[in-house]
Amino acid sequence: MSDARERPARRPTAADGFLVVDKPAGWTSHDVVGRCRRLAGTRKVGHAGTLDPMATGVLVVGVGRATKLLTYVVGADKAYDATVRLGISTTTDDAEGEPSASAGVGRGIDRAALDREVAALTGDVQQVPSTVSAIKVDGRRAYARARAGEDVELAARPVTVSTFDVVAVRESSARGVPVVDVDVRVVVSSGTYVRALARDLGAALGVGGHLTALRRTRVGGYTVAGARTLEELERQADADGVLATVPLAEAARSTFAVRELTAAEARALAYGQWIQPSALPGTVAALAPDGTLVALLEDTTRRGERLAKPVLVLAPA
Repeated sequence: MSDARERPARRPTAADGFLVVDKPAGWTSHDVVGRCRRLAGTRKVGHAGTLDPMATGVLVVGVGRATKLLTYVVGADKAYDATVRLGISTTTDDAEGEPSASAGVGRGIDRAALDREVAALTGDVQQVPSTVSAIKVDGRRAYARARAGEDVELAARPVTVSTFDVVAVRESSARGVPVVDVDVRVVVSSGTYVRALARDLGAALGVGGHLTALRRTRVGGYTVAGARTLEELERQADADGVLATVPLAEAARSTFAVRELTAAEARALAYGQWIQPSALPGTVAALAPDGTLVALLEDTTRRGERLAKPVLVLAPA
């Protein structure tokens, strides 16, 4: 039998659009993209916002032309359910690292002190990312330098923690050390590290801390309620013959403000021409009369006139 016959048949190419995946624990975001490429029958697949292997939950994946929209989804706010373990610090600020300090919490945690430090980490704050983050330092990822034994110092950066709620507090023990596990719910801006929140909360309380569980429940307008597991995606693709995606126009409605176009405006935008302003803040999704996504627009001033400029054209001229 030839090698060609031994290869599995390529799946039919999925339509341009989004997949909202419920990422399983133990998988990297790159692993998920690889599986989605096989299911979608195309290599043109990417994701919006990395999740650590230990984390689960919403990973927005773009297929085909929808990959061009991922840049905008990356910048959306994100919601998480997490567990912070107080009493032990780790080298990675999460459960995958080695313990770096084990002060323990012999008498538990004073709830008033906990609430005070959580409040101090809420709002607009300066956060130092974890040393094992994907941030580049002189052209190399911070985690690569840290794992090579280099000392990594990252500068603090402004982030916004819109919500930092304590859901439950439980006393426990780990590695023979008394600890306190704190279940929290957070809503944060893009670029915020929940691991760093766990680290900073433990440091503020003087006992150390790290993250033991993380589930992303929302990315912008996409929630875990609407996410599908990889197994569910595969079953659907097998049953229907092709992987179903969230269509471009529907994906845009969940990410941007929407402008309904006239037929003349849709034709002009398809050629990259500027049109009358949208009078809407930020990036706007422009939909043709038939409901298809034509372009993304941003109002700007050209030669003293306010106009809507196409920053990304998706409809062919």
